[in-house]
Amino acid sequence: MSEQAKRPVKITETILRDAHQSLIATRMTTEQMLPIIDKMDKVGYHSVECWGGATFDASLRFLKEDPWERLRKLRAGFKNTKLQMLFRGQNILGYRHYADDVVEYFVQKSIANGIDIIRIFDCLNDIRNLETAVKAANKEKGHAQIALSYTLGDAYTLDYWTDMAKRIEDMGADSLCIKDMAGLLVPYKATELVETLKAATKLPIQLHTHYTSGVASMTYMKAVEAGCDIIDTAMSPFAMGTSQPATEVMAETFKGTAYDPGFDQNLLAEIADYFRPMRDDCLASGLLNPKVMGVNIKTLMYQVPGGMLSNLVSQLKDAHQEDKYYQVLEEVPRVRKDFGEPPLVTPSSQIVGTQAVLNVLSGERYKMITKESKALLRGEYGQTVKPFNAEVQKKAIGDEKAITCRPADLIKPELKTIEAEMAQWKEQDEDVLTYALFPQVATEFFKYRQAQKTKVDLTAADSASKAYPV
Repeated sequence: MSEQAKRPVKITETILRDAHQSLIATRMTTEQMLPIIDKMDKVGYHSVECWGGATFDASLRFLKEDPWERLRKLRAGFKNTKLQMLFRGQNILGYRHYADDVVEYFVQKSIANGIDIIRIFDCLNDIRNLETAVKAANKEKGHAQIALSYTLGDAYTLDYWTDMAKRIEDMGADSLCIKDMAGLLVPYKATELVETLKAATKLPIQLHTHYTSGVASMTYMKAVEAGCDIIDTAMSPFAMGTSQPATEVMAETFKGTAYDPGFDQNLLAEIADYFRPMRDDCLASGLLNPKVMGVNIKTLMYQVPGGMLSNLVSQLKDAHQEDKYYQVLEEVPRVRKDFGEPPLVTPSSQIVGTQAVLNVLSGERYKMITKESKALLRGEYGQTVKPFNAEVQKKAIGDEKAITCRPADLIKPELKTIEAEMAQWKEQDEDVLTYALFPQVATEFFKYRQAQKTKVDLTAADSASKAYPV
């Protein structure tokens, strides 16, 4: 095979972020990650996704770890591999829109602490919500990748995706990611989409999907053959199910072809051996539920991501109305249509799903409307691809004037106020950002951190007094 014909696929490893977020509720600790970094660093990955998404919240809330400290330790360990994070546009890693000064400072500190590639997305694909983060990443000489939340519906034509790709390129993005959070992209549609985007833009194209609907590895194969440059995979112990296809399997699939990434299967086997006991422990403790490892073809039927399906089930179970499951599944697309047909990804998936449950359980559509539904219909999250149902919007917000500008234009700079509010806890600049995103959770963590230091100081003092009795 001539050198010219070779086009090795690049691979982003997700085991340190999305894989454990999808399968074990983001509970992998920094100490579990560190011993294997040296081997992972030798693989030749395009990047390792290890930060952002839910890791920030989970580290503080459940693991009592400083996420910034995790990033610094990972950066120190990965000498040859780029580190990547997931960033929710104007929401950063939180659940509301933040002022531009907070977004800019967060990007600056993420890159300063070791992030090379920032994957930035918006739950409505409203690219106005991505501008500040992209400009900040460009300014800090980081790699700004914009992810389009892939979904299905009348509005989401090849022309729509082409137009979005061109606007993303004009905005200053370094690469484009098709973010298929629900596993909706099927193999031959992937061929069509990738070929269309490659013709429309010069940007490298990365594909991110989940195995939920059972087609992901076939989708990757067709996408790579169509010109996709990079795919997201996870080491086999935390692959498949609601996670990504397995790294070893995709590397072996392309072995000896023009797309061969050139990975050493022996090295990959050693890395898999390291994570396998962790997987076994998670299965034994119940943290890894075998249900999330199966194929759920209903994902394709109802366009509902796996996490959203389990949410609906638990909401109905709490209300002792499990028999209404199929009614709710049928109501989801109707609510989505009323709400401007947004992609179903955090937080729009939760908003649409909860509203569908309420519509079915109350026996009357929009008799009860959640505050999040009202916020979406008020325009607080940005612009949807289609207009809202005018009747539903009026029922939700009355004669109130909807927001039509970029929502963050209405938020005054808030960094100084936040810094003043949390001054007593500040031990590093990054603490201000931790508090900005999760004030209550951060305060609890700061108290815990202080208590641990006091304990260490008391132990040291006790040891000293025994060594040198007065």
